[in-house]
Amino acid sequence: MALRPYWSGNIRLSLVTLAVNVYAALNRSKQIAFHEIYEPTGERVHHQLVAGDKAVDRDDIVKGYEVEKGEYVLIDPDELNELKIPSSKTLDIAQFVDADAIDAVYFESPYFVAPADRGDETTFRVIRDALRTSGKVGVGQLAIGGRERLCALKPCGTGLLLETLRYEDEIKDADPFFDKIRETKADAEEVDLALELIKRKAAKFDAGKFHDHYREAIRELVDAKVEGREPRAVEEEKPAAKVINLMDALRKSLKQADEGEVAAAPRRSRTKASEAKPKAEKARRKKAS
Repeated sequence: MALRPYWSGNIRLSLVTLAVNVYAALNRSKQIAFHEIYEPTGERVHHQLVAGDKAVDRDDIVKGYEVEKGEYVLIDPDELNELKIPSSKTLDIAQFVDADAIDAVYFESPYFVAPADRGDETTFRVIRDALRTSGKVGVGQLAIGGRERLCALKPCGTGLLLETLRYEDEIKDADPFFDKIRETKADAEEVDLALELIKRKAAKFDAGKFHDHYREAIRELVDAKVEGREPRAVEEEKPAAKVINLMDALRKSLKQADEGEVAAAPRRSRTKASEAKPKAEKARRKKAS
């Protein structure tokens, strides 16, 4: 099956233009989704579109911008589609910044970027390898997903990764949250112990070693209901005791790291719903009448 681009257009670097396809990098199908069910009958709940007390047809709904309380300027979808801005079809790289210069709070959604045609691969490789060698990321703006977004472009394997960024005015001022934290420096010896602990537990990041325990617990709960049994019990990790003596706690942590006794996060054996043997008569489910 051919991959369907989320967006197709050009990346422009000064006088160099590259045709690319952009693909969503997130797998939304892995997210847990619930439906609203009317419990007495087991029927799925559907929400009705209303204006006042009158049901309305979706085709009669347009977008509106509130200029005053209860007063709206109506905007037709075609008017939005016809808006002409430079970033509609081209991501113009305006500047290059160090890869670690963008604070994590700005990053929003990732997208994979690939050349649109085989004939564009040479230009694509030059841009990719130049970014990788320089340690820089390209920054520009792109109209995608119904709005113009600030974007960062960087190497990703043999391809490129485009990450949408939040604008400055979308980020809350941190001062109200941090103003009660005193600016006193931490104890140097305690910092040295913490640095040593970080050093001993340092590893190459591997997202595959981590699992979404909540999603797995939900799947186990669903499987148990389908099979008419109790969910498998998983021992919860007990909350750590409040640190009374930070120096002692750091030393004990280092000792555990030395002995390899730091326990891994509890992992649940996963049961796929497709492997479950449904026993409808035992499951507590309500069928729609």
